[in-house]
Amino acid sequence: MRSPRPPLPERSADLRRRFAEEARSGRPDLATLCLLVGAVADGTLDEAGIDAAQIELDELAGRLPHRPGTPRAWASALRELLGERCGFHGTPGDYRRLESSLLHEVLRRRRGLPILLSVVWLEVARRAGAPVYGVGLPGHFVVGLGETGTAAGAEPDARGGAFPERRVLVDPFDGGRVLTGADAELLVAGATGAPLDPSMLVPAGPLDVVLRVLNNVRAWAEARPERSDVSLWALDLSLLLPSRPAELRYERARLLVRRGDFLDGADELEAYAEVVAAVDGPAADRIRGEARAARSLLN
Repeated sequence: MRSPRPPLPERSADLRRRFAEEARSGRPDLATLCLLVGAVADGTLDEAGIDAAQIELDELAGRLPHRPGTPRAWASALRELLGERCGFHGTPGDYRRLESSLLHEVLRRRRGLPILLSVVWLEVARRAGAPVYGVGLPGHFVVGLGETGTAAGAEPDARGGAFPERRVLVDPFDGGRVLTGADAELLVAGATGAPLDPSMLVPAGPLDVVLRVLNNVRAWAEARPERSDVSLWALDLSLLLPSRPAELRYERARLLVRRGDFLDGADELEAYAEVVAAVDGPAADRIRGEARAARSLLN
């Protein structure tokens, strides 16, 4: 299947405006933000498609038992519905598809990256009243049920054992498998080579999740130079978030230069250099040099 293509400029501008408004609202809605990302990526996702995706999440939540009880009972109910009956899961091949980072496509295909499958778990569980939150382990996003790491104690009961009964971690990429402490440690070690740190179990807010989704989109595009357009819209959306790394402005400026937009790229490099100059003069000079080099390519 060919990669999704963006909507027309007028539609894209409206979607970006709505994305910025939602991101800056008092309680940003994760599903809405992810579906707006999908609509910016895929011109075939219209308003009816966005509404249909929200309705599907509502319907899935309605199929869960009423208030299963303990975190482990919630985990079991979600696994039985989403992982077993509905078939949501991931495979290594999903990392090669842009659709794996788009919520509407994940709902359609029942496949996706760990973080998008986690979004499905989060949104279905939240609608059903579960005590649920995202956990951004390095390299592999998972879902927590019950008390947060701070409230429940960040360590498993014993090395390699279960987490405290009042908190359960599940892996939607693996169909909702409940993770032991050893499982979580293995995921972290595989991604970083470092041990599991309690700070890694802190709940991820909606904007943290969306930024990580956009980072995945950029990683997909960076491996495909012919799709620098995808890198650009992912950077543009990231820069609309109220809290994002300042370095994204630098990345966007350099991307413009690589795409042949030398003048705008040089302007953005110079603007970023002014920001950097307050804390790192030599770095600012280097960036100004990049701007001059970009302008020279116009001659």
